[in-house]
Amino acid sequence: MPENRALFHFYHELRDFFPDPGTVFPIRYHFDGRPSVKDAIEAMGVPHTEVDSIIVNGTSVGFGCHLKDGDAVSVYPASYNLEIPEKVALREEPRPLFVVDVNLGKLARRLRMLGFDAAYRNDYTDHEMAGLAGSEKRIVLTRDRRLLRFRIITHGYWLRSDDPRIQVKEVLGRFGYYPLVKPFNRCLECNGVIVPVEKEAILDRLEPKTKLYYDEFYICTDCGKVYWKGSHYDRMKETLNVLINTGEDR
Repeated sequence: MPENRALFHFYHELRDFFPDPGTVFPIRYHFDGRPSVKDAIEAMGVPHTEVDSIIVNGTSVGFGCHLKDGDAVSVYPASYNLEIPEKVALREEPRPLFVVDVNLGKLARRLRMLGFDAAYRNDYTDHEMAGLAGSEKRIVLTRDRRLLRFRIITHGYWLRSDDPRIQVKEVLGRFGYYPLVKPFNRCLECNGVIVPVEKEAILDRLEPKTKLYYDEFYICTDCGKVYWKGSHYDRMKETLNVLINTGEDR
């Protein structure tokens, strides 16, 4: 067994990554050499994207801090209101841009419905998602914690629920994005921006009853899909009311 040992305390939802009810905190982490605190945290199964603050022996440190024998390490998520002097920021504040994993299409569609830029394809590879996250500074949303270990991914979130409605609330709550909700300005199909369009410009694309009963139309600037406030619009508004309700689902 390695000779060196450090004690790791994990707080709040970071303990979700230790599902064994027999897990005792602090965790004794044994190591050789001087690994970085980031490598140690991820070796224990916690993605670096879930970590907001690290305290070693009472001092705020970054991911590159190297462990020494006897270190006491406290690891905090973003939800923990940690107030300490000279807190080291682990990353820049994220922008409200997402890239959504391949098995989360319903989540991507709901985020677009709420007005968020949510890149999604059902055939992304892990490397494609990581590359997109790195080049466009997108937040990775996934149920696969291994994906979040890519070094190039700076912002990400491991979704706890399988229910897309609850997943939306997880994301908005985790990043504090409820105030940024701006429904119906993103295309549900391709993620493009939706803008108003004159009825005459798309008249040849409308069904007879749509021409007769509706006068207000919108079009996706990327794929050209046309939208209007038909009966489906009322159903979507009901869905939105559930998604942005911070209380219990109805």
